[in-house]
Amino acid sequence: MVFSRIRKFGALLLLLMPVELHAHLETERIEEVVVTGRSQVLVGEARTASEGVVGQMDLAIRPLLRPGDVLEAVPGLIVTQHSGSGKSNQMFLRGFNLDHGTDFATWIDGMPVNMRSHGHGQGYTDINFLIPETIEKMTFVKGPYHAELGDFSSAGGVHIDTFERMPENRLTFAAGGNGFGRLLGMGGTQLGDLTLSGAIEGQVYDGPWRDIEEDVEKINGLLKLAGSDDVSNWSATAMYYDNEWNSADQIPTRAVQQNLIDELGSIDDTLGGDSTRASLSAQYTHQHESHRSQWNAYVIDYEMTLWSNFTYLLDDPDNGDQFRQRDDRTIFGGSYQRFWVSGQQEHFHHSLGVELRYDDVDTVGLYRTFRRERLDTVREDNLEQGSVGLYYELAWRLSSQWRAVLGVRGDFYWFDVDADDPANSGDDTDEIFSPKASLIYAVSDTTEIYLSGGYGFHSNDARGVVQSVDPVSGESVRPVDPLVESKGAELGFKTQWKEKWNTSLAAWYLELDSELLFVGDAGATEASRGSERWGVELNNYWMLTDVWSLELDVAWTDAEFSNDAPEGNEIPGALETVVSGAISAQYPSGWFGSLRARYFDEAPLVDDGSVESDGSTMVNLALGWIGQSWRVQADVLNLLDSDDHDIDYFYASRLPDEPEAGVEDIHYHVFEPRQFRVAVSYTF
Repeated sequence: MVFSRIRKFGALLLLLMPVELHAHLETERIEEVVVTGRSQVLVGEARTASEGVVGQMDLAIRPLLRPGDVLEAVPGLIVTQHSGSGKSNQMFLRGFNLDHGTDFATWIDGMPVNMRSHGHGQGYTDINFLIPETIEKMTFVKGPYHAELGDFSSAGGVHIDTFERMPENRLTFAAGGNGFGRLLGMGGTQLGDLTLSGAIEGQVYDGPWRDIEEDVEKINGLLKLAGSDDVSNWSATAMYYDNEWNSADQIPTRAVQQNLIDELGSIDDTLGGDSTRASLSAQYTHQHESHRSQWNAYVIDYEMTLWSNFTYLLDDPDNGDQFRQRDDRTIFGGSYQRFWVSGQQEHFHHSLGVELRYDDVDTVGLYRTFRRERLDTVREDNLEQGSVGLYYELAWRLSSQWRAVLGVRGDFYWFDVDADDPANSGDDTDEIFSPKASLIYAVSDTTEIYLSGGYGFHSNDARGVVQSVDPVSGESVRPVDPLVESKGAELGFKTQWKEKWNTSLAAWYLELDSELLFVGDAGATEASRGSERWGVELNNYWMLTDVWSLELDVAWTDAEFSNDAPEGNEIPGALETVVSGAISAQYPSGWFGSLRARYFDEAPLVDDGSVESDGSTMVNLALGWIGQSWRVQADVLNLLDSDDHDIDYFYASRLPDEPEAGVEDIHYHVFEPRQFRVAVSYTF
């Protein structure tokens, strides 16, 4: 299997090589390069205090253990992993345990990444198909204040754009501890009036675990064709991703304390998964005399299989509790946006947008398994889910110092589930209306104050929307609300001092009507109460000199369920304090380095707060040199060799010879031990 994948990767790389060589032999053209990054304060452009842009310049020297780590460039966002390298990351932001993305919307080249009614959980966000070097910029926002963001955006969202033309033609080889290997080829060429760009990546990784080899075998590919003239530009992008892996999931504390395993061990050594994703997307922009229009369309073919075992022998003492989750779907979607200005002095800037999305889910299933062999089916459904979103936003310059942003959004959803149990089949529809507003005061050319408020939402799993019987227990259950509303407000400012120091401060508040979610691991729906969160965020970026820069981001959150209950009001997994920082240097001679650290403190694991996780600190280091044609980068991941935890859960599981009811315990996933990686790139 691995050799066939290497052959496929080699063939793809050979196809790309003529593109790179052709580009190298062309007469070079001088192009304008626009540098984007955290050094931009966005005064005069931002609609809220808590939004920003991260560019490739910021990402290039960031040491990455996994592709999902690029999301930590969003200040205050924590990205962890409790399973194998091919699974979606666990994310935390603004007092949310976002699971795999339930309340944080992610888009790549105009395509939504969050999966609705997914086999492993609502909003599942897997960006392992993203090649970090191809990212041109990441535009992030926080809070439900932006009309263009709909589903899954209560905590915020990020739009990730890849380069229209790759900035250079590059071959990269990387190797490191635990069997890590990576080969990347990327480049672009001019074909008359058209630009053709591509990137091919192959990666293998065994991981540090005692009882398993992750045996990651990943292939990524991207091909983009783009063109433009005086009034329009367009691009068409094809992407392909294929990955297989084994995984070491979270383990019970007592198993380590009893010396049954160590922290790098496993209870079930047959876990893992595989996933493929192929997409085709297109974007077209036209500048008319009176307005600018933008069209976007995409189709995504996606499959995932995941084997997990969190409770071991609790439900089935003979065969164990391993289960398989399956998701096989095709997604169709598109959008239209129109931008125009009006007023005698162009004081009114308008934007109007329409979004369509349709998920045709051929199979979404949950099965009991033993060592990856199917024993029986818990449920197996096919479903259709669609939505139409319409939004309008007005940016109004009231005076030289005051401006306002007024927005409104309406969304309509429909759900149609064909379940293996007729009692859980059905259809439903729902709609939601989400107003937004911001008022901005410019203290000076470099300082603005923002007051923002708005409504947002996330959708629930279609199976939970129509079901009436729990597929595990057989008991009657109530369907959940299709769409769950959130509402929030924020007060903050942005400022820049002497073009050296950018800082922003935001105090925010958010209510969520219900955190009702379909739990893919159990095949059932769990209902939780409404919640209230408020917090403060301080983000800083200093250009200390022309060489040295410093970052420091601090976020504090108070999160509780809004209704009192005997079991308590704490929200499990809600982080209170998150701190991240970096000191970086880029010398004109080519030497560079970046030392990055992030910390998050303990969090409640049960509603009454009687059980908490420990805090965690991670430090990573990157050092390197860039010459005219060569680049060398050495990364030290987990520099301090910390054995802190990526994530902690508290629930009951059962090991051999334990009571039938199992034992409630903290289950955790430890940081991967310190490891070294070296990447060598040749640019031509």
